[in-house]
Amino acid sequence: MSRKKTTRKRQKKAKYQQEIYTDWCKGCGICASFCPMGVLKRNEEGKPVVKYPEKCIGCRLCEYRCPDFAISVREKEEG
Repeated sequence: MSRKKTTRKRQKKAKYQQEIYTDWCKGCGICASFCPMGVLKRNEEGKPVVKYPEKCIGCRLCEYRCPDFAISVREKEEG
C-alpha cells in the first residue's frame, strides 16, 4: 500500500512588521534604496510603501538609515 502525500504550498508568513509614519516622511527614498530584499517601494509621491512584507528579514536598514525616523520595524509576536 502506498500513501499519497498531499503537498500544500507553504505561504510565507511575515515575521516582521513595518510601520511608516507618512506625516514624518519627506520622500527621500533612502529606506527603499537600502532595503536588500526590495520590501519597500516608492509610490507616485515618492513616499515608501510596504510592497512585499513577507520578504522582510528584519535587518532594519530602512529604520536605521531614515533621517526622519519615519519608519520602524518590529518583530511580530506569535499567536
